[in-house]
Amino acid sequence: MAEENEGKSKGGYARAQSLQPDERRLIAQKAAAARWNEHKIKQATYTGELSIGGRTLSCAVLEDGTRVLSQNGVGAALGRVKGGAYQPKIAEDDGEKLPFFIAATALRQFISDDLLLVLNNPIPYQNLKGGGIASGIPATALPQICDVWLRAREAGVLNKPQKAVAQRAEILMRSLASVAIISLVDEATGYQEIRPRDALQAYLEKLIAKELAAWAKKFPDEFYENIYKLKGWPWPGMTVNRYSVVAHYTNDLVYDRLAPGLRKALEEKNPKNEKGWRLAKNHQWLTADIGDPMLAQHLHSLVMFQRLAISSGFGWNRFVKMVDRVMPKRGATLELPFPEETENPV
Repeated sequence: MAEENEGKSKGGYARAQSLQPDERRLIAQKAAAARWNEHKIKQATYTGELSIGGRTLSCAVLEDGTRVLSQNGVGAALGRVKGGAYQPKIAEDDGEKLPFFIAATALRQFISDDLLLVLNNPIPYQNLKGGGIASGIPATALPQICDVWLRAREAGVLNKPQKAVAQRAEILMRSLASVAIISLVDEATGYQEIRPRDALQAYLEKLIAKELAAWAKKFPDEFYENIYKLKGWPWPGMTVNRYSVVAHYTNDLVYDRLAPGLRKALEEKNPKNEKGWRLAKNHQWLTADIGDPMLAQHLHSLVMFQRLAISSGFGWNRFVKMVDRVMPKRGATLELPFPEETENPV
């Protein structure tokens, strides 16, 4: 039986490869229509909008009690842009597709069969007040979707843009867990009967906004690009992992100069795990009222010095000497301003 199934799988793949694009498209359309028709289009009895991290996520409760989230809304919550879908070769008709928010090839190995079945069978439902037919997924699938992204990140198979999606998935997962326990307490105590209608949503939005703000990018791309220029290295762009030594330059130019003992304190707050990774960026531990403005001002000054050094034809060592004189390390001995070799001493 196993050999027979394997033969069917290979035969289906070979057949799909021999088809013309128009033929494959037609088969996929028929398969999608068949999946769509498997579901009786249910009526939404309640609909609403969730605001998550500045993104809107449509949701509904269907006539049978199923809670659903719109597929587009799930993608928006994860920060994914709608596009093509990865097509896993699991069916002879070449018609299985994954939603755009989980379509990256690197994710496929982390999607369970149960979740795959849910994702490949969206739930069509009729919106209230003639809003048309919407496509949703069970709300209970959202944590599983987030978990796929987190496991892929843990395995180290994501590229830089995908890691940003995984970060949003982590924030979403933690925030939903916090809201869930509050909801359970409210239900157990009876407070849910008197709490404001949008209280939990407001709490979720505030929680995620705070998390996203903490994770927000604070180091400008130009800071790293200029390091490469000053070192004479070709700049590959931000989508490629930087040389590991750049982390040491960042500590030297930034954290060692912001405040005495700051780098040590941040590393104690944010230690490395057994794999040698830090669970957060050091700058995420800076305070919003003092630390963040100090970092922004310091980086602005550094970029200005980088631009000056590059426009003057200076290399890395001379740039660092400029920074040492104007922005010395906290607690370090200030280098005496001896004249440059090209200058004539008086």
